[in-house]
Amino acid sequence: MADRQLDFPTSIGTSDPTTIRLLGQDLAGDLMGRVGFGELAFWLVAGRRPGPGEVRVFEAVLVALADHGFTPTAIAARLTYLSAPEALQGAIAAGLLGGGSRFLGVTEDCGRFLADTLAGLTDPPTDDAGWDAVALDAVRAARAGRRLVPGLGHPVHKETDPRTPVLITIAEQEGLRGPHLRLFEAIGRVHPQVLGRTLPLNGAGVCGAALADLGLPIDLLRGFALLARTAGLLGHLAEERRRPLGMDIYRTVDRNARYVPDDAD
Repeated sequence: MADRQLDFPTSIGTSDPTTIRLLGQDLAGDLMGRVGFGELAFWLVAGRRPGPGEVRVFEAVLVALADHGFTPTAIAARLTYLSAPEALQGAIAAGLLGGGSRFLGVTEDCGRFLADTLAGLTDPPTDDAGWDAVALDAVRAARAGRRLVPGLGHPVHKETDPRTPVLITIAEQEGLRGPHLRLFEAIGRVHPQVLGRTLPLNGAGVCGAALADLGLPIDLLRGFALLARTAGLLGHLAEERRRPLGMDIYRTVDRNARYVPDDAD
């Protein structure tokens, strides 16, 4: 039997002894110094080159999600670096592994919630009243199912998350304030009727709505949050090298640990 030539098709990147090709372009000649990293990240996932307005909204999302102080993800990265300073990759990975339903993962959870709600519509509303009605049904359904509405509330910003109005404004300026953002805004208007209290629309949620309006795959939205947070974690680790805090964090917890009997039985 004749040997069959192996074939592994890809639209991402290939190389030979003299060239590197990425997205069908010559990496050295067409992309380096000509394409920004945010634009390239969008292009890699979407399979199409974004327009300038899309790049502006996308990069605003990345900036919004890059860091939020001493979150569990940042602390995990710093403590892992304290334990294994020879493994920078381990410290960054430790921080990224904490991206879940409470931190970072809300970006995808909110995008999915909005997309699922929109999928049930025959025609999208044309005014705020219509969006409010759709949002009210969605919030009521979530409440009836004892599910949280992702994108509502924040542990620090109790009234307004400063990122939310800015990103909505940028999307509006670029003509990219689409149905996901409009539905998210409507949820912000109507949820007090159902929940009995007013919660802010958080930055992670508005980022998910904006990414969904850019047409990016809902199943990959958490990846963009992790991409952004990687920069923040690298910043934390650089600061940890300059001004270490990991040992203080560890000792504070360890020296204040108090034994209590396990009375679970």
